[in-house]
Amino acid sequence: MIKRLTAIIIFGVITAFILNGCAPADNNRQPIPVKVLILPKFETGEMKGDFPGEAQYYYERYVDGGQEYTIKGNPGDITLYYKDGVALCMIGQGKISAAVNTSAILSDDRFDFGKAAILSTGCAGSAKGYGIFGDVFVVSANVDYDLGHHTDPRDMEDDSKPTWFRMKEYDNIAVVRLNSELTDSVYERVKNVRLETTEKTTAFLKKEYPDEEWANREPMVMRGTTVTGDNFWKGRYDHRNAEAMIEAYGCTDPFAATEMEDIAVARTVDRFGLLDKLIDLRVSVNMDVFASGVTPENLWGPSSNDSLASESSEESVDVFSTAMKNNYEVGRIIIDDILSK
Repeated sequence: MIKRLTAIIIFGVITAFILNGCAPADNNRQPIPVKVLILPKFETGEMKGDFPGEAQYYYERYVDGGQEYTIKGNPGDITLYYKDGVALCMIGQGKISAAVNTSAILSDDRFDFGKAAILSTGCAGSAKGYGIFGDVFVVSANVDYDLGHHTDPRDMEDDSKPTWFRMKEYDNIAVVRLNSELTDSVYERVKNVRLETTEKTTAFLKKEYPDEEWANREPMVMRGTTVTGDNFWKGRYDHRNAEAMIEAYGCTDPFAATEMEDIAVARTVDRFGLLDKLIDLRVSVNMDVFASGVTPENLWGPSSNDSLASESSEESVDVFSTAMKNNYEVGRIIIDDILSK
């Protein structure tokens, strides 16, 4: 009777594992080696075959038809795709999701990330006076927009000055400098990649900035520093603040773009001892200031249905899908080089 009861209990435990999509632990199982980990932030629709977001081109080339793994993330489960040494997982938008999900991925003992190159990639808003729509930035440092004192320009005695004030006690966490040797090597490898634009976007820039040399050129691969903020900001005051941050923290490369995840990814990767293997690519799909005639009210107000991924966007004109391809064309060269070694 005791033997029979024991057998029933064991059968019940095994059945519970199966019903929960799990299996008893295999202590002899070897972790899956990952050579490249790709971390886009979001996709606009399906993973392949439709309007592309940050992940689609990478998914189609490297992990389509591979295995899928569920990882407990934020705000819900996320999917890691794996094939032939390449893993891809979308980590979400904003610093919290980016940090939590990157940590969940790197903590998963089904995978061995010890020798993996990590490519964090996504779209961004380029800094007026430096980047244009379609530029791809090889990022050398990330700055945290949210640390320090912020105020409203209407409260300033002199609203021509930055409305951000440095807090030196945050200096050790407010900026992350990536591996300079790796960044230099990557930039030298991809700096001459030919990038695309659209006629509509080119015409927009010529109309918006007719006498500005920086704006009237073809998109290109550039170096730069990004400013990470959970606040999707836009406007001349915060542009000035971002420049002040870059100067205050002594970043080597100029303010190139604003985005919402980079410093969270870098801090998390550093926690796992992998910062020296982090490569950061951002592509511009809009600009950090308002275009002529565009106001916060008509761009973001209740009646607005503007989307960066729309071909009629007031923010990104029609360059979004082209920019995604630009980012991929640069990224695939980096990934293929790593896989070939």
